[in-house]
Amino acid sequence: MSRPPKEFSVLGLPVHVMTNYSRWLLECLLQRRGIHVVTLNAEMTIQAERNTTLAKIIQNAELVIPDGAGVVLYLRLFLWQDAQRIPGIELAETLLQEIGQNRTDAKVFFYGGAHKVAATAAEYWLSQIPSLSIAGTHSGYHSKVEEEQLQQTLTQLQPQVIFVGLGVPRQELWIAQNRHLCPEAIWIGVGGSFDIWSGTKTRAPAWLGNNNLEWLYRLYQEPWRWRRMLALPEFALKALIYRLKAISLVGQ
Repeated sequence: MSRPPKEFSVLGLPVHVMTNYSRWLLECLLQRRGIHVVTLNAEMTIQAERNTTLAKIIQNAELVIPDGAGVVLYLRLFLWQDAQRIPGIELAETLLQEIGQNRTDAKVFFYGGAHKVAATAAEYWLSQIPSLSIAGTHSGYHSKVEEEQLQQTLTQLQPQVIFVGLGVPRQELWIAQNRHLCPEAIWIGVGGSFDIWSGTKTRAPAWLGNNNLEWLYRLYQEPWRWRRMLALPEFALKALIYRLKAISLVGQ
């Protein structure tokens, strides 16, 4: 068994640092250990400050990965950790590839996105990994009755890996409310990953991601997000204040 991830605090929220997240998750999968994976970035951190329910969910998650550049910089500059940014979509892709390569027969479920997006994303992955067992898909837009049917489906199928793409914080809240349906599953909030896998949208060019500017490409694709992007400078300011306070307390 791999070493458990080291836990650090970023603005009061846990972040786990380790060298190989997907291998650890695969081991948890084989041990039938239920896991909630949260992909933390600056925007989610600021949302959690204003949403105590979201904050508690993040604090209770078994694995919180540094998805955003702001979180990684905090770990490097203030906590002296050699942390690497792990985009949630890349962790999900690596996990799917390892499930296929190891032929674990784990059942996977895609939930979220617009009509047929999750289904198209599933078709893409089956074309890449024919041995992958995708137990089902479901749109993120539905009635209350359809959601109850989805819950019944999950209970019956008991998939071992469940990707939920509803956006933050809706996906985190939904996972926390429903993970008891499949207690041995790995639940991962994957945001807009289904849009990428289905070809509905494209990811930022690698050079933007490598320079921590993926947020700029997302703003270009979705200009309505500009208000949410204000969380980035707010996170930077609060991070500095938080660390100055911590240093002053140590000095007392």
